[in-house]
Amino acid sequence: MKITSIKQQIKRAGRYSIFVDEKYSFSLSDDALLESKLVRGQELTADEVEQYKQNSIDDKLYNATLRYLSIRLRSSWELQTYLKRKGASPTLMEDILNKLTKLGYVDDKKFAESFVNDRNLLRPTSRRKLILELKIKKIPQDIINQAVGSDSAIELENLHKIIERKRRQTKYQDNLKLMQYLASQGFSYGDIKDALKDPED
Repeated sequence: MKITSIKQQIKRAGRYSIFVDEKYSFSLSDDALLESKLVRGQELTADEVEQYKQNSIDDKLYNATLRYLSIRLRSSWELQTYLKRKGASPTLMEDILNKLTKLGYVDDKKFAESFVNDRNLLRPTSRRKLILELKIKKIPQDIINQAVGSDSAIELENLHKIIERKRRQTKYQDNLKLMQYLASQGFSYGDIKDALKDPED
C-alpha cells in the first residue's frame, strides 16, 4: 500500500488529506503530519494505515479541544468532562491533557485567577459565591483560597456595585426584597445592612 498523494484541504486550513493507492484514506493536521513524517511514495502496511486512521480521529479530537479552549480558559475538570463527552479513551484523554498542560493551556491556578478577575469586573458577586463556583469546577481548595483572597474591600465594592445595578429595577426598590436577593448571592447580613444604611441615619 502506497501513499500516492498528500493534499491540503480547501475547507480546513492546516489539515491534509492522505491518499493511499489513489483513494482517500485519512487526514492529519499540519502538526500531526510533520510528526508522522509521511511522504508521497511511502509504503505502508494495512496495520499502519489502520493506525494512522485512528491517529486521524485522535488528532481531530485534539484540535476540537483546542477550539473549545479558544472560546475561554477551562479548568482541567471541564476539559476532562468535555473529552469524556466526546468519547475519548482514558489514555487519549491523558495524552491530550498532558500535551495541553505542557503548552500552558491547562493551568487551574491561571484559570482560577482569570475566573475571579473576570467575575469581579463583569459580574461582581460575593467571595462565598466565587468559592462555590470554583468548587463546582473542581478547583483545588488551596488554589481557590489564593485566587479569591480575603480582601474585604473588594467584597464591599462588589456589594455596592450590585446594589446600584439592582436599584434600577422597580422590585428592588423594596429593601427587604433587595436584602433577600443579596443574601442569596452570598453576602453577609451585616455587610448588606451597612451597605443599605441611609448615610443620613
